[in-house]
Amino acid sequence: MSDTVETRPGLRRSLSVWQAVGLSVALMAPSMAANINPQQTAAAAGRAVPLAFLLSAVGVLLVAYGFVKLCRYYQHAGSVYAFVGATRGPRAGVVSGIGLLGTYTFYAVVTSSAAGTLGTAFLTQVGIWPDPPSWGPFVLTAVALIGAWLLSVLPARRGTSTLLAVEGATIAVILLVTVVILVRLLAGNAPSGARFTLDVFVPETGLSGVFLGAVFGFLSFAGFEAAATLGEETHDPKRNIPRAILGTAVFGGVYFVVVTAVEMMAFGTDAAAFHDSPSLLGALGSRYAGAWVGDVISVGAAISAFGCCLACVVGGSRLLYALGRDAGGGLGRTSSRGPPVAAVSAVTGAAVLIILVCALFFGATAADTFAWSGSIGTLILLVIYLLTTVGAILLLFVKRRMRVPGWHLVFPIGALAVLGYTVYVNVVPYPTEGPARWFPVVAAAVLVLAVLAVLSAPGFARRVGERLTTVDGGA
Repeated sequence: MSDTVETRPGLRRSLSVWQAVGLSVALMAPSMAANINPQQTAAAAGRAVPLAFLLSAVGVLLVAYGFVKLCRYYQHAGSVYAFVGATRGPRAGVVSGIGLLGTYTFYAVVTSSAAGTLGTAFLTQVGIWPDPPSWGPFVLTAVALIGAWLLSVLPARRGTSTLLAVEGATIAVILLVTVVILVRLLAGNAPSGARFTLDVFVPETGLSGVFLGAVFGFLSFAGFEAAATLGEETHDPKRNIPRAILGTAVFGGVYFVVVTAVEMMAFGTDAAAFHDSPSLLGALGSRYAGAWVGDVISVGAAISAFGCCLACVVGGSRLLYALGRDAGGGLGRTSSRGPPVAAVSAVTGAAVLIILVCALFFGATAADTFAWSGSIGTLILLVIYLLTTVGAILLLFVKRRMRVPGWHLVFPIGALAVLGYTVYVNVVPYPTEGPARWFPVVAAAVLVLAVLAVLSAPGFARRVGERLTTVDGGA
């Protein structure tokens, strides 16, 4: 069937492969992630932060194999909702879809909070807002969410073009600064005696610490699969969506391993100082290139966080639209201009509600909503990746709907091993102190509520099954 034919009412095929890449890259937010995520990895992995990111990159590439194959067979706005539903049954599909929707919503909180925190730090640094109150970052957090909603209700062509332009410019600045730092490390004239060393790939805390820190590596990669939600809006989706997903995963792997290695070397492999830095590349840019460079990176990271927030809302709204369409409700409708406005509003509203609950009832700051929501969203995401990988095994090696060599089974099996062990070390031994003890509880609660919703609405699951048969065979 030609890709220009509308196989389902509502969404329109208007996007190129680069605009699909734009959504995945913006949701992954490499510039923001490299600036504020590795610190949390250092708390568990010590100086071996690059090794933890390398492990995450391997896991993501193994997971990407399943996504690439599934996207060549199915083109559906629901992403894992359709993939798992068509391979493991409609109930499992709905649970996966709701779970990934939860991840995107929590990540909208993560990225809008990051935009608020980084934006406030930049305004303070340049003297525009010298003494902001503790609630100050929430002002810019609100601005980020409002802006994400506005751009999301525009046709996706404009939104994804904006994402790619913003993130591309910021990544270019970061790569330039990374090269400057690397040259000084190699030349032996880096500040504080820092030098080039491969010790950053040697763990100090054992492999269990590296796997524990890898959860923030997966957080940094999260979103590489977001292009799958544009399966009904992209030209030639059987070719372009897999290219966008795999290309984003490969780029992210090289980028994060190289950048985090240079960052840790620039800090003299001092994991404590690395962990305590509020803005890794902002601080290093000022130290190695000049204060103005640090300012540019800080504002660039804030803009990147906003772009990632926009991508979370876009990706989450497509998932909710697909669920609502199959349920027969108002959330499954699009506006006259194309985007699903009701679904966009619901995802944005849920993010606002999470922030309000955390701030008003638990006294959370914007930094807290960033860390808490990031951990919860990633735990859910790892479970969804597991379900999707099992779906790929069923499609390729049990039902044999696509012809692939038998030895390719090593890729999804490897993904199950890496994902399963990463989840295991994050819940065993179970954290007993601080906010971390609630992260697995909230993540599990989202998935349990999804299961209960499916069991309490058998008619919905039946309609989903009927809908999914129309995409079977890659229609």
